[in-house]
Amino acid sequence: MNTAQHIPNRWQTMLWIMFAAQFLSAIGFSIIFPFLPLYVAYLGVATVGTVSLWSGLVFSLQALTMAIAAPIWGSLADRFGYKLMVERAMYGGAVILLLMGFARSAEELTLLRAIQGMITGTISAANALVATITPRERMGFAMGTLQMGLWSGTAAGPLIGGVMADTLGFRATFITTAALLFVSGILVTIGVRGNKRPSTLHKQQPLGMWQGWLTIIRTPGISPAYGMRFLSSLSQTILLPFAPLFIASLLQPNDPVSAYTGLIVGVSSAAGTATAIWLGRLGDRIGHQQVLMMSAVLAGISFLPQGLVTNVWQLLILQALSGAAIGGITPSLSALLGRYTAAGNEGAVYGLDSSIVSAARAVAPLIGTIVVDAFGLGSVFLISGLACLMIVMSAARLPALVATTK
Repeated sequence: MNTAQHIPNRWQTMLWIMFAAQFLSAIGFSIIFPFLPLYVAYLGVATVGTVSLWSGLVFSLQALTMAIAAPIWGSLADRFGYKLMVERAMYGGAVILLLMGFARSAEELTLLRAIQGMITGTISAANALVATITPRERMGFAMGTLQMGLWSGTAAGPLIGGVMADTLGFRATFITTAALLFVSGILVTIGVRGNKRPSTLHKQQPLGMWQGWLTIIRTPGISPAYGMRFLSSLSQTILLPFAPLFIASLLQPNDPVSAYTGLIVGVSSAAGTATAIWLGRLGDRIGHQQVLMMSAVLAGISFLPQGLVTNVWQLLILQALSGAAIGGITPSLSALLGRYTAAGNEGAVYGLDSSIVSAARAVAPLIGTIVVDAFGLGSVFLISGLACLMIVMSAARLPALVATTK
């Protein structure tokens, strides 16, 4: 039994502390994320290669190292404590992001980004911690709350970052991000009580890391949930490199492309923020599988026509719909993972989850490039829509896979 059930008031307090920490860290990371290619160009290349090459490496290496490191940190969380792993991600990220503000070349920045992928992972660490303190029947609400914090910060960060980059310079954005991560770490240190594995598990012989991962993957419901997480992440991240170019194709030459791009991204994030908690609570009442399927259907049918729009306002409306639907997909998958996971394995489960998200982030630009070269910019929206409809088909099979899982 989840120990949080004996302390109903405390888990809610700690959840909102984690919401605040997630919100601040999301603002920090999204302050710098849209401007990394510009920072690479600002620093310049000291050895070999082009700015475009190093701009790609800045993103892909961080995703690759996180994909490798996240499951390891997750397994260590199950052994040494979930709060400790959140603190490691927050404080470690603060140090690395501060150093990025003083990078002297694109190569140094890329190296620090690779180290960032190995050390950070705030989202998976926060998910694992919250999963251990939340009663199972409230998992949807808790994951929706975390998602709301994440997307609220993601929506606000680019606007703050744009103003800072224009007025204070690129380096100031990294220093600000480091400060926000440090404050987030302090919130967790002071406000969250250290949570240990349930006492019943102390009597069991700890599983080896590889054996533990294999056990998790074989758990009914976990593997299909991971597959759906990959599709969900792919459907979102495949658009990032090409959406600004597609938006520009809808505008007149003198129209402000950056402003329209920021508006569309912000509206999509705001829509997801608005629906995350409500759909999470709905999942607690009617079942997360049902909410997942409904959300994935809406996401699929709203993504599919986006590549065919003829003006930016049509795209804005469809992006708002797809963003609202993603607000149901993401917390539903997180809640399902929490419901399927045996107590004491939360760290490993969400660590592997983070690895899968990172893998999707690493391959999405490559897939997108191949599709765009063959069929044009609008085709990436078709891939996003099809990925969401594949989630529907996979989710429909969950009852047979997890019939004995509560």
